[in-house]
Amino acid sequence: MAITIPIGVTKIGEYAFDGCSSLTAITIPDGVMTIGTWAFWGCSSLTAITIPDGVTIIGRGAFDRCSSLTAITIPDSVTEISEGAFRDCSALTAITIPDGVTTIGVRAFRGCSSLTAITIPDGVTTIGKWAFRDCSALTKLILSPKVFTGANCFLNCTALIAAAADKNMPTVEALLHYRWHRNVAVIERVNALLCLKGTWDHVENQPSGPDGLKQKKMDGVEAPLKTTEARDKIPKVLWRVILEFL
Repeated sequence: MAITIPIGVTKIGEYAFDGCSSLTAITIPDGVMTIGTWAFWGCSSLTAITIPDGVTIIGRGAFDRCSSLTAITIPDSVTEISEGAFRDCSALTAITIPDGVTTIGVRAFRGCSSLTAITIPDGVTTIGKWAFRDCSALTKLILSPKVFTGANCFLNCTALIAAAADKNMPTVEALLHYRWHRNVAVIERVNALLCLKGTWDHVENQPSGPDGLKQKKMDGVEAPLKTTEARDKIPKVLWRVILEFL
């Protein structure tokens, strides 16, 4: 069974489709701003859903026990994923949390046992207790040290626990923070190389010979560095990396 919610609706109320186990698809129109508490609880045949732009809060238990849900699109307008919003969505394999989200509630993704990857943006400041409990397949997750995580947030996340043990990390949180710092370091190095590449391209594209001297006189600036001079100003230990990167 498929349902299209008519244009003009601004809120999907509490328990609106609670227990509709035959519901396979639903179209939510633009203009909806709130998905209420337990709105789709137990819609066990629902496989995918797109939440429209304008929704700011996914209510408590909104998609709890939607056990066939494999994909969901969350818009940038959402700021809060409430308690138990996707609990026991056991078929969900991946989800991207938009940059506008600041809070992931208690048990928000508990029991999402097929979830392997999730991206948590820098804007998230709080992740509630048990938020990812029993996400046993979860392996790809990076977490800023600035985020407050509630008690037992990653309890029974066996893949992450094993990865932490392999890195001699005492907790899953320590592993995720390590990954975050590592990624920041990589990004900083890449940015540095991009800057060097830009400088190198600029040097190579400068006019040389009489034209270069003529341009110098016209602009009233120093003549551009020659290629060999540019090389001398960059540490030799970087050149192998730079040349591979160009």
